[in-house]
Amino acid sequence: MNSNIPGSLDAQVAESLYVQSERVYPREVHGIYATMRVLAVVILLGLFYGVLWLHWDGQQLLLFDLPARRFHIFGLTLFPQDFFYLSAIMIIGALTLFFFTALAGRLWCGYACPQTVWTEVFLWIERKVEGDRRNQMKLDKSPWTVRKLAIKTTKHGIWIALSLWTGFTFVGYFTPVLELGARFMTWDLGPWEFFWIFFYGFATYGNAGWMREQVCIYMCPYARFQSAMFDNNTLVISYDSARGESRGARKRSTDHRAAGLGDCIDCTMCVQVCPTGIDIRDGLQYQCIACAACVDACDRVMDKMGYEKGLIRYTTENALSGEKARILRPLVVIYGIALLALVVALAVGIASRTPLVLDVIRDRNTLYRETGEGLVENVYTLKLINMDDTDHRYAITVSGIEGMELDLDRDQIPVAAHEVLSVSARVRADPYSLERASSTIVFTLQSVDDVALKVEEEARFLGPVAQAQ
Repeated sequence: MNSNIPGSLDAQVAESLYVQSERVYPREVHGIYATMRVLAVVILLGLFYGVLWLHWDGQQLLLFDLPARRFHIFGLTLFPQDFFYLSAIMIIGALTLFFFTALAGRLWCGYACPQTVWTEVFLWIERKVEGDRRNQMKLDKSPWTVRKLAIKTTKHGIWIALSLWTGFTFVGYFTPVLELGARFMTWDLGPWEFFWIFFYGFATYGNAGWMREQVCIYMCPYARFQSAMFDNNTLVISYDSARGESRGARKRSTDHRAAGLGDCIDCTMCVQVCPTGIDIRDGLQYQCIACAACVDACDRVMDKMGYEKGLIRYTTENALSGEKARILRPLVVIYGIALLALVVALAVGIASRTPLVLDVIRDRNTLYRETGEGLVENVYTLKLINMDDTDHRYAITVSGIEGMELDLDRDQIPVAAHEVLSVSARVRADPYSLERASSTIVFTLQSVDDVALKVEEEARFLGPVAQAQ
């Protein structure tokens, strides 16, 4: 088939794949869901921009100190040895996303996704500078003048300033923000700090200012696999076609039922307020981010017409078809129980966590050596990690072989808060006490000033094979 023939199947496919998308000008909308989105934006951005300036006992409240391999999370300091807890937090986050998706669709996308949150802010700035939807469209179609240049420059200047501040804030979670701010003012940034401030700022400016809905439609993987977590009992934003059709304009005083019309007056307000530019009346689409702007817009129209609200609403496919809807169903219950179990397990694990680690590394250069007294000696490197927020003094003992001796350069070892200290230790034993060539011994690290801080670590003690036999 010739793909150049107008109307041919190949031509239609090519047009659908390569046609340039038109810019979406979402109309401002007011209502309960719009208020919820604004509240979510204020809370989330308030936390993002504000938490890093809070300190606890002289330490930044939330700091991922990668060079020092420490993660300070709301007064709790985690080390690489605590990766289990970080993994659990990420698993809980993913499971929470699955839970709410199975329950009520793309709530994350509509209210909490960074792309949505920053796009809302950029749209608000755009409206303040350029005006409402009609004025924005008129301005873009008008020829370039000094006025248009000034308006566009002002808007993009504010966007760029906010984007750079966003990049600075992002890096402030990995480099202490006060230190980062002082070095930023003197332009003494490290190469990675410089790169991430401007890269993250550029990404914010590009995604929220230029690409907007294109990120949700073409770049976000969540839009592609969300349907795997949907079923006929998932709450999604839907148009009630049985009630709305047939569409048509009419006066408020018209008896639309007698005229054979449904409740939809075909005002297209639901399309005009949609941030991704879709028509919800065409059915559930993967481009829908469940922001519910169309619900607010349609409810206002229904109010003006004197009709019942809810022509577009959160509902389930079963409810729309007249079947019984089951919001709490096995899938949701399973997600909920698993999520609750993980949260409880994480809380118990953190509460019972001992902020002390002892790693024992045996010297592999020499299996063992015999001392002048006829004893067998093994050499170890002990790595002490004090994950507590206070300094401690520790005593080390060893057990496992009768009469064995531990040789350290000091009886008590001071380790500062969050310090990692390596100590060389020599362990000696009488060869006649060895029952085999490789014996298990146990190092015990005990805090002198806090009896609750105690850990044990096993190691291998090697001796002559002849004695083992």
